[in-house]
Amino acid sequence: MTVEAAGGLVVREAGELVELAVVHRPRYDDWSLPKGKLGPGEDWAAAALREVEEETGLRCELGEELGSVRYLDRKGRRKQVRWWRMRPLEGEFVPGNEVDELRWLEPTVALELLDYEQDRELVRRTLGV
Repeated sequence: MTVEAAGGLVVREAGELVELAVVHRPRYDDWSLPKGKLGPGEDWAAAALREVEEETGLRCELGEELGSVRYLDRKGRRKQVRWWRMRPLEGEFVPGNEVDELRWLEPTVALELLDYEQDRELVRRTLGV
């Protein structure tokens, strides 16, 4: 069985400045991109939008699909995550149990903070850093 998850590379742009949303999960004490498991009967894109909103408080516009990654999760299960580029439309981050901090970072700074190589590779490939 493969765990299916979806997430977003949430990017905001102001002129030349590009920042992306990076979240801290206290349960794992890690920094990652917002993502989560598909619900029963939920399609990939809907799950990506829902999970990003749940973790960041941001309602986003879905952009291009960025591909998927496969790896073994912390429990040794196969996991597939499909990613989309997203643009925030509205909302505000509120700390919670699942995610206690959100940072807007320039891509090169995000690369230093992100804990997982698959997240760093997605940022490099998508944003050209």
